[in-house]
Amino acid sequence: MPVYNPPLRDMQFVMHEVLKVTDDLKSIPAHTEIDADTINAVLEEGGKFASQVIFPLNISGDTEGCKLDQKTHEVTTPKGFKEAYKTYVDGGWAALSCDPEFGGQGLPLVVNQCMYEMMNSANQAWAMYPGLTHGAYAALHTYGTDEQKAAYLHKMTSGEWTGTMCLTEPHCGTDLGLMRTKAEPQADGTYKITGNKIFISAGEHDMADNIIHLVLARLPDAPPGIKGVSLFIVPKFHAKADGSVGERNGIYCGGLEHKMGIHGNATAQIVIDGAIGTLVGQPNKGMQAMFVMMNAARLGVGNQSLGLTEVAYQNALAYAKDRIQMRSLTGPKAKDKAADPIIVHPDVRRMLLTAKAYAEGGRALAIFCSVLLEKAHHHPDEKVRKDSDEMLSLLTPITKAFLTDNGYNAATQCQQVFGGHGYIKEWGMEQFVRDARINMIYEGTNTIQSLDLLGRKVLGNNGATLKKFGKLVGALVMEEGVNEKMAEFINPLAILGEQITKFTTEIGFKGLQNADEVGAAAVDYLRVAGHLVFGYFWARMAQVALREIAAGNTDPFYVAKLQTARFYFAKLFPETATLMRTARSGSKVLMDTDAALA
Repeated sequence: MPVYNPPLRDMQFVMHEVLKVTDDLKSIPAHTEIDADTINAVLEEGGKFASQVIFPLNISGDTEGCKLDQKTHEVTTPKGFKEAYKTYVDGGWAALSCDPEFGGQGLPLVVNQCMYEMMNSANQAWAMYPGLTHGAYAALHTYGTDEQKAAYLHKMTSGEWTGTMCLTEPHCGTDLGLMRTKAEPQADGTYKITGNKIFISAGEHDMADNIIHLVLARLPDAPPGIKGVSLFIVPKFHAKADGSVGERNGIYCGGLEHKMGIHGNATAQIVIDGAIGTLVGQPNKGMQAMFVMMNAARLGVGNQSLGLTEVAYQNALAYAKDRIQMRSLTGPKAKDKAADPIIVHPDVRRMLLTAKAYAEGGRALAIFCSVLLEKAHHHPDEKVRKDSDEMLSLLTPITKAFLTDNGYNAATQCQQVFGGHGYIKEWGMEQFVRDARINMIYEGTNTIQSLDLLGRKVLGNNGATLKKFGKLVGALVMEEGVNEKMAEFINPLAILGEQITKFTTEIGFKGLQNADEVGAAAVDYLRVAGHLVFGYFWARMAQVALREIAAGNTDPFYVAKLQTARFYFAKLFPETATLMRTARSGSKVLMDTDAALA
């Protein structure tokens, strides 16, 4: 059976020693009193919920899956899921970072970020039920009317009601301009909505009293394409004035997808048959509100893979220490045993360290993004809000794509550590691999994230935001450039920082001549940018570790951090050289292939 221990020490290291998040938070009026002890205490209890309540349901939930009653259209979640959700709601976990005006606890978003990492490690399929609600909450909090907020946000904050995002249709995925779902205005100001949606995560279940669907649809006079899409609240049950559940609405589950992974989450085919909905925001401006939810979801999906990377690593490490197989190439290490534990073998260590480096680098990026999101929404200085939002916009596709690519890579390498046992269900590793695979696909495939990064976020403003991140890198290089102990971390980072400017300019010029050049280079480009970002955070983590060791701190945590940083820069970071070469190979070898693909 797999194991999971919340990585509280590493979270504390990133938050309090590297990023010093409480310093940033104190500049936000709502968080002036927040301190490290409070954050740590909340997350310690959150770790207990993740490891003791939902982690034991992970394999059983995957085995049992969800069941649909075709007559009633009701979905039953796996045994224990509903009870665990009640524990989650009763414990106030749903309300951690929500607005106190609607019953939230008002804690910093970084607390919610770390809580969800632990829940994703423990049980990604279960965590998706409350996770999607946060995105729906954010969209309504930003664009909902006072009446809509009063009707829905209190219940969503408490967790009594959950939320979904209904975008995809059978004939269109990411290209939402092709959608056909219709919304007809009614005399009372509501809309009658008709259409079909697919791949709706947590679209139907028995865990909450009501499900608030946010549905994209077209008005009768809507212009074609994406500019003619509007957003609507379409609840499973209508809400009464007193906040209780009213009559059933015309929206129901017509089927459940049979999937590769996340079996414990109900991925629903949603039929909307004359359901009554209310407009969110302005007509034909639905994507503005939906992007609030989608961007939150993209950060959340990166967090899902971060969680899976961590739990896969923990289990592979424990197995490698226990499993004996052959002798070390340099002579027996466990002389009292018939063979050595496999952790003595170099390639086993490579696989383990790959997962560890991707988990710890991803954690630093995810926490950094949560602080940016906090400042973008709540900082009193408009310039800080704007700068934070701009930086977050650049890092969001990297967080989604780089962390999910890395997560799948790490999960499969950790599975490999187990050998044949990794292919057997009882060890849990094959489930981590299956669950990790979806994260690269949904909320915009990683190719779409790459196009967004290179086309919109970098070339779209002539690299201005990328240069701002480059200034962070440059400041660290200036600070530590003469420190010989930091050279192995700073030098490769400084070189890539210089190379990426030329690299970006070159692709931009080629793209002006032929747009396919951008499409051909985008995926490689995102991974280069991802390593630049990870390299920056790994250098900062190494910086702190070296200072602690120099100050006489004998905690082996810091030695471990340095060793992992050295591995990252020696074995993973050099991937950038190959990526830049393949990106520069251009589009011709891809597009001039009609005969090959005939």
